[in-house]
Amino acid sequence: MATGYADLLRAKHAMRLLAGTLVGRLPNATAALGIVLFVRAEGGSYTLAGVLSAVYGVATAVGQPSLGRAVDLLGQPRVMLPSAVLSALGMGVFAVAGLGVLPLAFAAVLVAGLFTPPLEGGLRALWPNVLKREDRVHAAYALDAVAQELMFAVGPLLVTLLVAFWNEAAALLVINALGVLGALWVVVSPPSREWRSAPREAHWLGALRSRGLVALLGAFFFVGLALGTIAVAAVAYADDHGDSLISSYLLSALGAGALVGGILYGARLWAGAPEPRLRILVAALAAGYLPLALTPGVAAMTVLAGVSGLFLAPALACAFVVVDRHAPRGTVTEAFSWLVTTFGVGAAAGTGLVGPVIEWGGPGAGFAVAGLGGVAALAVLLATRRVLDTPAAGPGGASVPVAGSENDRNGAADAGFRTGHQA
Repeated sequence: MATGYADLLRAKHAMRLLAGTLVGRLPNATAALGIVLFVRAEGGSYTLAGVLSAVYGVATAVGQPSLGRAVDLLGQPRVMLPSAVLSALGMGVFAVAGLGVLPLAFAAVLVAGLFTPPLEGGLRALWPNVLKREDRVHAAYALDAVAQELMFAVGPLLVTLLVAFWNEAAALLVINALGVLGALWVVVSPPSREWRSAPREAHWLGALRSRGLVALLGAFFFVGLALGTIAVAAVAYADDHGDSLISSYLLSALGAGALVGGILYGARLWAGAPEPRLRILVAALAAGYLPLALTPGVAAMTVLAGVSGLFLAPALACAFVVVDRHAPRGTVTEAFSWLVTTFGVGAAAGTGLVGPVIEWGGPGAGFAVAGLGGVAALAVLLATRRVLDTPAAGPGGASVPVAGSENDRNGAADAGFRTGHQA
């Protein structure tokens, strides 16, 4: 297992791109917690905190596919760095101005979310050109999911440490400054500067003309909803126990669980098509979220949070492969950015919904919303299994093998993998 990942990271530029993207995505990964902590410190309610987090999430959801399409058309440096700077400036205004003028606070959070750079989609678009070999691309998708969960493990802890040693406003400023540096480190690299998307068919729907992709996005909306509710419910649980650091324990445990799950998942090549496997992984994910509603003592709750995260990174890694299989040619960054968008919209819906739910029924009711989100994601995958399991449509609507997807540069039946029996 370690040898495979070491081989991947020894590839030229791989470590730099992964690390830069990881740091560049910190503002987005910690925004929900950072906004909630800042609003509460300013005297705002959970409802206001949830609404502001929802504004950020919706703005991110709107901005990611639009910026992703711009990257496909214009290249990464022209889009990624300016958007990272504008996003950081928006959050900086929010941190400095506070809640004194609410319209300004809402506008600042809106700008911060709208211009969040599509670094996730950009990295996944770079992997085939950087790694060359199909087995390395497979491992990279899993490692990418693990890195994302590392952010969710380290990010909340970093935010709470900055709050403890400084204050909530400083935490927002430092995290977003780091985000700009991470984006800069990525876009000045040779792979990012040289990357160009494949030619694309002009279509106003872009990547969304794929029915399979739309079905996948519908399911991962509810995964995002679950994660958005957990972030706010964890803060409420910590408040009930009189220690704000408890929220970081829970979120870091969830991220650590996903880290372990992702490492184990990416250590092997999986037989068969990824769509049936994705349904199993999301079912396990839902089963892990449901017990959180019991809200036991802090130690037991931390263990439950860790267990609930075990299947998150594997589900994400598998979803990346499904995106590859269903994304129309020339829309790779946009398609992956739509996956980020569903998380943004889902998390926004979750944070907006869970505030009033917590005020009505306490943290347990908030965590119950997360469990229901996981169940809903599984229901969508089951309801759309025929669409997801059907090969993509080619020119004129004819059925073609998924080997025609943009990222399948070697003609394999599963994009980015070595043989027709691997996914």
